Amino acid sequence: MQDRHGVALFSALALTVLVTLLFALATGSPAAGLAEALAALSGRASADVHTLVIELRLPRALTAFAVGGLLAVAGVMMQVLLRNPLAEPYILGTSGGAAVAALSGILLGLSSLAVDALAFGGALAATLLVFSIAQGTGSWTPTRLLLTGVVLAAGFSAATTFLLAMSPEYQLRGMLFWLMGDLSFPPDPGRALSLLAALTLLGTLAARQLNVLARGELQAAIVGLPVAGVRYGVFLVSSLATAIAVTSVGVIGFVGLVVPHLVRILAGSDHRVVVPASALAGGALLVVADTLSRTLLAPRQLPVGALTAAIGVPLFLFLMSRRQNYR
Repeated sequence: MQDRHGVALFSALALTVLVTLLFALATGSPAAGLAEALAALSGRASADVHTLVIELRLPRALTAFAVGGLLAVAGVMMQVLLRNPLAEPYILGTSGGAAVAALSGILLGLSSLAVDALAFGGALAATLLVFSIAQGTGSWTPTRLLLTGVVLAAGFSAATTFLLAMSPEYQLRGMLFWLMGDLSFPPDPGRALSLLAALTLLGTLAARQLNVLARGELQAAIVGLPVAGVRYGVFLVSSLATAIAVTSVGVIGFVGLVVPHLVRILAGSDHRVVVPASALAGGALLVVADTLSRTLLAPRQLPVGALTAAIGVPLFLFLMSRRQNYR
């Protein structure tokens, strides 16, 4: 019965991803229409439609899918690490650390590869800093980690404001949109899609270890799990996923909070299902959010991070009101 439920869930998610991608390709200003979008995908469309769908909208939709999936996978990993459903890269400051490092690299005129490396270092440093401060001289608790992350996220926001104040005016508007999540000029989606596939496969293969770690470090140690090694692996995976997401499209919040939580409601807590299902659902969510961001007030585009926050903030407040269930 459980296997049937898993098959039904993945079938529904795969269909949702397909529908959202087609919706993204057919919707916009100008509208291409579903038939023209399908014709472009099969190579039978006119040159103008081919340019609009294949060269402009398809890379953007695939980038949105990859970034949404990466943020969702990072959220799953952090929630396992902290044993707290409120954990995610944006709230805990991981995205902020990556953004500060990436902005510093951009202002210094570094190459894209160097900016990626800086963002990864910033995300990793931010995550380690949260744990170090939360632990103090004793042991950390999920609540203490969450509060430490929120405070450090505010600090990274202040550092970002300082960097923006130091930026030349001709870069300011673009950097502001990038910080709020901007898919107007998406990079080649191949890198983010490849990383999403690799991290999703890795997380699925390590599902047994994640299941054990999610029950607590003491229980994990009792059954012989190398807790320190698994924790560092989760650190690296979540930091790398966050860094690539940030350098691809900027800072987008709450995907890593909303998606894993909803997937666990639908599918339970087995990470053999939670990790790949979150990757698919996170990708579909960001594709929809990005499509709405460029169509609601067309031809003006909204920052996609504003739409994900509109979904995530009420859910975050709702979960906080039920915090006693997650001690």
